[in-house]
Amino acid sequence: MFTLTEVASLNDIQPTYRILKPWWDVFMDYLGLVMLMLAIFAMTMQITKDHVACLPCLEEVEEVSGAKLDQFPQNGYQDAASSAPSMATVGTTITVVKKDLPDEAVSEIHKAHQHTAAVAEKYVSQPVPKGVKTNLDFQQYVFINQMCYHVALPWYSKYFSYLTLIHTLILMVSSNFWFKYPKTSSKIEHFVSILGRCFESPWTTKALSETACEDSEENKQRLTGSSSAPKQVSVEGRDEGANSSTPMLGVKFSADKPIMEVPSSLTILDKKDGEQAKALFEKVRKFRAHVEDSDFIYKLYVAQTIVKTVKFILILAYTSTFLAKINFKHDCEPDIKQLTGYRKFFCTHNMAFMLNKLLISYMALILIYGMTCLYSLFWVFRRPLKEYSFEKVREESSFSDIPDVKNDFAFLLHMVDQYDQLYSKRFGVFLSEVSENKLREISLNHEWTFDKLRPLVTRNAQDQLELHLFMLSGLPNAVFDLMDLEVLKLELIPEVRFSAKVSQMTSLQELHLYHSPAKVEQTGFAFLRDHLRCLHVKFTDVAEIPPWVYLLRSLKELNLIGNLSSENNKMIGLESMRDLRHLKTLCLKSNLTKMPTNITELSSHLIRFIVHNDGTKLLVLNSLKKMINLIELELHCCELERIPHAIFSLTNLQELDLKSNSIRSIEEIISFQHLKRLTCLKLWHNKIIAIPSSIGQIKSLEALHLSHNKLETLPPALFTLPKLRHLDVGHNSIMVLPPNVGLLHNLQHLAINSNKLEVLPKDLFRCTKLKVLCLSHNALTILPESVGQLVQLTHLDLRGNCLDRVPPQLGNCRLLRKSALIVEDHLFDTLPVDVKESISRETSGL
Repeated sequence: MFTLTEVASLNDIQPTYRILKPWWDVFMDYLGLVMLMLAIFAMTMQITKDHVACLPCLEEVEEVSGAKLDQFPQNGYQDAASSAPSMATVGTTITVVKKDLPDEAVSEIHKAHQHTAAVAEKYVSQPVPKGVKTNLDFQQYVFINQMCYHVALPWYSKYFSYLTLIHTLILMVSSNFWFKYPKTSSKIEHFVSILGRCFESPWTTKALSETACEDSEENKQRLTGSSSAPKQVSVEGRDEGANSSTPMLGVKFSADKPIMEVPSSLTILDKKDGEQAKALFEKVRKFRAHVEDSDFIYKLYVAQTIVKTVKFILILAYTSTFLAKINFKHDCEPDIKQLTGYRKFFCTHNMAFMLNKLLISYMALILIYGMTCLYSLFWVFRRPLKEYSFEKVREESSFSDIPDVKNDFAFLLHMVDQYDQLYSKRFGVFLSEVSENKLREISLNHEWTFDKLRPLVTRNAQDQLELHLFMLSGLPNAVFDLMDLEVLKLELIPEVRFSAKVSQMTSLQELHLYHSPAKVEQTGFAFLRDHLRCLHVKFTDVAEIPPWVYLLRSLKELNLIGNLSSENNKMIGLESMRDLRHLKTLCLKSNLTKMPTNITELSSHLIRFIVHNDGTKLLVLNSLKKMINLIELELHCCELERIPHAIFSLTNLQELDLKSNSIRSIEEIISFQHLKRLTCLKLWHNKIIAIPSSIGQIKSLEALHLSHNKLETLPPALFTLPKLRHLDVGHNSIMVLPPNVGLLHNLQHLAINSNKLEVLPKDLFRCTKLKVLCLSHNALTILPESVGQLVQLTHLDLRGNCLDRVPPQLGNCRLLRKSALIVEDHLFDTLPVDVKESISRETSGL
């Protein structure tokens, strides 16, 4: 047998789950407990006291022929008469016993016999009983009672208490099944755990306190009047600037507006509390992603509510029909005449009255329970519980970005609202990105102070003060106190926010945003718009480019690194680039298939255009024709097979770089003669087989880069370029350097390394202005002594050849340093001692 406590535990849930139980579920739990107690009481009474009492009906005696009403006294007399022989028999027995017993025992038996005879005489003298004589003994009555209990009593009278217990247990299990089912219990447990932590988190209190503080500040500003507030230029600006904590992302901006600072007392947060709050934000984010995809909890709750309602209807339907069948009197006709001599019995049920009252009570409880179930069904279906809006929370707080949720997440929040709406309000704080950013900002500012940032400032190659921050949670406010900072690099920072304090950085001219989406407040934007000169933005998706980038009217250089494929060109926002009136350099490192048409809007002032296409074939280049003021053009990794004809229209072009393409033939090079200002041509890292003789028509050419191609010969016309100062034909298959190379009197840099040269022409050393000579990785066996004529030589690379020695005439190259003489050690040792000392002395002297 089990106790009431053990049974009641089926209806018990963890105390923390109570926040998910609305009033009707709690009420039904108490009703279930009362019904359970009623069932156990009825079952206890039925087990201990339930029985029937039966008497036979003497129908057969009345039907006997010749029977008279005075037959029962005669029978009694006959019975009394028959008892006389019995007594005589007893006396006889006693007499016989006397013969075999001692005298004392016989005396005692004699006395007992006399007492028995006296009692018998007294009984005979009593009046004859008037009741009906049945001639049944006690064992027969017990048997009849048990038979009639099972035959005459209705089944509901016998099993009422057990049915009540079973029904109650089913209802109790149904009420809390969604808390016990494995697929839902884990989610519910996780939700309740997170909800409790969010409710008790110090960050929740501080965030709501800041909201209240901001509201009071706004009310105070409203009461002081508009005289102290700056006037707004546009309606759009006023709307966007109303909330100073909201970053500015729009295209239209208003005049500068003071930024309200949050009191420092509110921003103080214990480091441990801050870490716990950040962990809660992450847990809430993951839980939302996990739960919002399914509505299984909602469906299970609806199903168990429907099951309880159907169960209530069934119980009420069949129980009401048995109420009238619970009677005190019953007629019993068991087939036991051969055992008792009677066919019919009249029985009474001692528990009938009690069972009737208990059944009425149970039906009343079931009726109340069922009405509550119907109300719960009405609540479930009267509005969509798979959608939850935080609109009221958004209106009451500054966290206007709290998103609406759906499916199981929404349903759980609806259930919590029935317990206490404050839970949802506090939980919404951890769904807000603004709240998370505030927390991140507070924690970040505690960790990254000015004293920690200052040692990280270094000087770059351009001798500028530079700070590089990598993988922080945000931009520390202490950065804005580095007033002499010139270059700021931010990489992999998920949330960058430029506040009004950025206006303190008066030396800032260059900004790098590498996978760091940035938002800027109104006042901060005004400063960046007027002071920023160079901007680098690296992104994965074009939507990550901050809209305010296209409004930086003082910007001179813009570098966009990321996915700008043709299908996304319309999203780039280049139509806004017309406001970049001072932009001189535009660099696109992407995977374009055609040029964005809106780039031509920059043609009036753009002088340098760079495209690094990462191996994607660039098909359409017609828009280049309109960029007539372009001076420098780079088209790298664009899979070009020929020189684009659109380039020949750029009459002001001075430098062309077509590195890392698939160019095989450059017959169109003759058209470069129309580009009178072209001084530098870079066709390196291609597949060029030959240089046409028309190369000699480009008289203005000063630098030619043809390394990493498939050249085998050099045309004589190449050496007729009078202004050529830099020639790089390294990493080809050239076997002979023509003697005409001596005609390049202005040649200062010659790189012919990694070819197949075996001999150097003596005319090469007539190029007395040579400063750099790269001859490494060829098949040279001797270096002519004429090398001493290159008195301006400062760099000589001889590695990877077949030389036995180097000529001592190298000592005449007074500008050649030992560090710039790249040769094997054993070859250097072949130089005379005085030459080696001269080179070394000059080196050390420098």
